[in-house]
Amino acid sequence: MNSPRTTLLDKLWHSHEILKQDDGSSLLWVDRHFVHEGSHHAFAQLKNRGLKVAEPSLNYAVTDHYAPTSDRLQIQDATIARMINTLAANAKEHELMLIGLNDPRQGIVHVVGPELGLTTPGLLINCGDSHTSTHGAFGSLAFGIGATEVAHVLATQTIWQKKPKSMRITIDGDLGSGVSAKDIALYWIGLLGPGAAAQHAVEYCGSTISALSMEARMTLCNLSIEGGARFGLIAPDATTVNYVKGRTYAPTDWQRCEQDWLQLHTDAESVFDKELNIEAKDIAPIVTWGTSPDQSVSVTDNIPEPVDSNRKDVETSLAYMGLKAGQALEGLAIDQVFIGSCTNGRMEDLQLAAAVLQGKRSKVPGLVSPGSSAIKREAEKLGLDQIFTAAGLSWVESGCSSCVGMNGDTVDAGKRCASTTNRNFKGRQGQGARTHLMSPAMVAAAAVHGKIVDVRAL
Repeated sequence: MNSPRTTLLDKLWHSHEILKQDDGSSLLWVDRHFVHEGSHHAFAQLKNRGLKVAEPSLNYAVTDHYAPTSDRLQIQDATIARMINTLAANAKEHELMLIGLNDPRQGIVHVVGPELGLTTPGLLINCGDSHTSTHGAFGSLAFGIGATEVAHVLATQTIWQKKPKSMRITIDGDLGSGVSAKDIALYWIGLLGPGAAAQHAVEYCGSTISALSMEARMTLCNLSIEGGARFGLIAPDATTVNYVKGRTYAPTDWQRCEQDWLQLHTDAESVFDKELNIEAKDIAPIVTWGTSPDQSVSVTDNIPEPVDSNRKDVETSLAYMGLKAGQALEGLAIDQVFIGSCTNGRMEDLQLAAAVLQGKRSKVPGLVSPGSSAIKREAEKLGLDQIFTAAGLSWVESGCSSCVGMNGDTVDAGKRCASTTNRNFKGRQGQGARTHLMSPAMVAAAAVHGKIVDVRAL
């Protein structure tokens, strides 16, 4: 039994801990392990050592990072084709479920897992991708791992980890019009600065969080690592249960699961290593101006002046972005837009963007890539694709697409992109590309005006 006054992190960690070493490292059982095209190094390690996947039924292969968003039947790029085919071959050899390029379930791994009911409360979920933290929205331990760790999980269905410190971010009140989970995340990351949550697991609490949809909660947990956190967590509640119920791979012993899941919460009077309290009314639509997600301000604010502690980083970022300290972001011209990614490629995100774009034309080109093939089909049934194409944007297939550009969907050097993705690092969307992170509604508003604007004014 759990001792009184334990956090959600404590409960999840203890329930998966097999043994603990003197140095604090814990051997943890892994309930779900997702692999994508980048996992070929890990499979090569298994082959070199003559090993097989220990638990094939708990490992899932998903094509997403290199997935072309057009011309899937004849992939012209040999590197992209090889990466996709290698994943399929490894999945076949080791008898893993493959959600491949032309599978009707295909999509971004952190969208597909929850969508299919593979992600449920109380699990430990790993993937060789940093935004695995997305799944923490369900009250699961979910974090990205490196290639060597991927091989270890494949071979043993376990992973060695040191328990992170605990941090609670409590947000109360109603969000303002035009303010979303993306803004919540960028707000606290910008407020605390880079690495403020390093070596911590962040649990989100408060009335604002309770009112969020599961899609919004996934966005928030997805971005936790951009503030340095190891992962993000939100305790399961009725919203969580209702989302999971009836999904393809959801548990069948429903009553027991629901009872167990609703016990997964932090006990009253539990003590966290770090606390942050935020009033929802203080959060406005946020836009990044630099080359790190923490380099952001409210859309109505100017780019801050550097101080001695961050002068070099700020000046380097501004030089890359072609901006100056003190410059206003509102009114800054953009060259293109991107709507999609594991951060903001779900139905709710597409609906928010479409609501802004309906009946309007985009002044710049752009891509809209749904987070999964299922979302694409649902959006088309609702006519969202027609709204995007009527606005002049390209409606394409699902995948990671222009978030990281591995599939060829890149932003040209010097071009400025308003993007719903998770990172604005140098070259993230293409060599020399300039990325401004913002919410789907803000990206749609930028498309309509050809510049960064405050969506609240529309």
